[in-house]
Amino acid sequence: MILKILKCAGIALGVVLIALAAFYGYIAVNMNDRMERTYHFEAEPLRITNDSATLARGRHLVAIKGCQDCHAADLAGKIMNDDTPVGRLVASNLTKGPGGLPADYNEADWINALRHGIGKDGKPLIFMPSHETTLLSEQDMSALIAYCSQVPAVNRSLPENAIGPVAMVMSFMGKMPLLSVEKIDHQKPMVASVDSVEGIELGKYLAVSCSGCHRPDMKGGEPLAPGFPPVPDITSSGHVGNWSAKQFVTTLTTGKTPEGHVLKNEDMPWKMTAQYTQTELASLYKYLRSI
Repeated sequence: MILKILKCAGIALGVVLIALAAFYGYIAVNMNDRMERTYHFEAEPLRITNDSATLARGRHLVAIKGCQDCHAADLAGKIMNDDTPVGRLVASNLTKGPGGLPADYNEADWINALRHGIGKDGKPLIFMPSHETTLLSEQDMSALIAYCSQVPAVNRSLPENAIGPVAMVMSFMGKMPLLSVEKIDHQKPMVASVDSVEGIELGKYLAVSCSGCHRPDMKGGEPLAPGFPPVPDITSSGHVGNWSAKQFVTTLTTGKTPEGHVLKNEDMPWKMTAQYTQTELASLYKYLRSI
């Protein structure tokens, strides 16, 4: 009798494993097809200038938009994650040194990457937050491209992305933004510029960079990936909503909360937010307190 039960249990387990393998096989084929799809978007005119004010703005944007967190301080790229479950996620070399962008990489290619989430070959960029950079104003888009186009060349060759099973499944389920090209409203035009005066509107514009983790409503939720902490609600209804403006600014510039907790930069990129101006930090605080 026991042998019969064990045999039935073994058969049932085998069926479950086969079903899971078949389902993962479907997910892998689906995701690979989507990653290999080629896109084409109409060229958008954008005036790029290289004056000192524009380059200074571009340098600031590189600091506050997380570009250096992924692509390294010199923008020559790095391996962000390399393990079997999630896979190898690589931020590419954005310079024109060996291992970087090709010599003929031009302004249209930059626009396709930042506005549409595709590479020079028309295929999706992997784990590139283009769904955030697509919302930059024309003025900021121009400044970012102008600055990145003239950074010193760095010789750094990096391996290609190798997506693991956890990343495949999470992306298939919409829990991990591997393919920004699929999340973007490609018909939405850029606004010409954004008011730089301290206030809620500027804060809302800046908060786009927070939406990748804290969600578009800024109310956080479940962990972004297995092993990561839950994402906090940073609106007026969350714990952060109890902080004063001074406490908020101190946390985002030092990584230490009013309660004395030291934030890991990998979980909350406070080294990036520390680069915000006082006007930007005050505006972000006002916006988050308004929702």
